[in-house]
Amino acid sequence: MAETKQDKLVEILKGLRKVSDIQSSAVVSRDGLIIAADISKEVDEETFAAMSAAMQGAAETAVSELGCGKLNEITLDAERGKIVSIGAGELAILVCLAKRSVNLGLMRLELNKAAKQAEHLLG
Repeated sequence: MAETKQDKLVEILKGLRKVSDIQSSAVVSRDGLIIAADISKEVDEETFAAMSAAMQGAAETAVSELGCGKLNEITLDAERGKIVSIGAGELAILVCLAKRSVNLGLMRLELNKAAKQAEHLLG
């Protein structure tokens, strides 16, 4: 049986779990819909997708208005975790939720690889 794009995206996301402390990840459309997800049961998929897209859109607008060029990533550092969001082409973003103890350098490296793979799959 042939794998769908969504199946391939889910495999990419599951690969991110190899980075210790990553709890959830998703490829989200820029209008806030889940394209593919590897999300723990404690996280509501629809809220995760909608809030991630809103955050990405607001940050891109701010960066543009302030003349800072193109947005590379968003990193949120909260009391109980970190959220990192990066673009995955014109159609989507890749968002990851991790424990506070995550190695951000390794996480960014793996997220950038995964975002490029997702962008390629989504065309």
